[in-house]
Amino acid sequence: MIDNTLVIDFHGHSNSLDSCGMRFDQPAMLRSMDLAGIDKACIFDTGQPDGRMNDDRVAAFVANYPDRFIGFACVSPLWPDGLVAELERAIDQLGFRGIKLYPPSTPWPLNQPIWFPIYEFANARRLPVIFHTQVEPSGTCRPALLADIAPRFPNAVFVAGHSGNTAEGRAEAIAAARACPNVYCETCSTFRTPGAIEELVAGAGADRVLYGSDQALMDPRAQIGKIITADISDEAKRLVLGGNARRLLKL
Repeated sequence: MIDNTLVIDFHGHSNSLDSCGMRFDQPAMLRSMDLAGIDKACIFDTGQPDGRMNDDRVAAFVANYPDRFIGFACVSPLWPDGLVAELERAIDQLGFRGIKLYPPSTPWPLNQPIWFPIYEFANARRLPVIFHTQVEPSGTCRPALLADIAPRFPNAVFVAGHSGNTAEGRAEAIAAARACPNVYCETCSTFRTPGAIEELVAGAGADRVLYGSDQALMDPRAQIGKIITADISDEAKRLVLGGNARRLLKL
């Protein structure tokens, strides 16, 4: 591990997802974090369109270990009437520090106006918003779409979760980050692509890349190994592992 670095995992889940073999087990997550040297993890729940249910589970999860976990709100335009009120509750009352969105669970690409109330809220509060991004048939979550919304909401930060996963998606995420100063790339992926971290740092800049693991779906030890062993400078590793997240989350 890089010395004197607060390591922050920007992508974690508190919900189970049987179809993917993802099971909620907070003690196991903590053991993996300790073994990997991860100090804090951002946690969200993508289980329901009703954001209250998601956020209540996250709040209970974070309450067990508030020094280790950071809550993110998860809302959806499938539940439009209570969306902004739930964001206010999550940020102002529950103390969450960001927003997670999962466009594939909806019929709308992430650059459509139905999503804009969320972005307006994030813009007003200067919050990070992390998306599941990937090049897939529905086209709802292509990283290229971030370049459409980021200039409209310059005070929000838009994070390409998985950085698009595949080579095509990664190229879109890098292009969006290069075009927009408020777009970031996040590193977790189900695909093992040697050189992907080097590509992200060279393309987007070390100050625009965030370490994420997708725990509990994926093991954070494997996901952090890509950063530690990447052919990038120690300073770049410090930024990716936690420096950038610390700045965005105002820790």
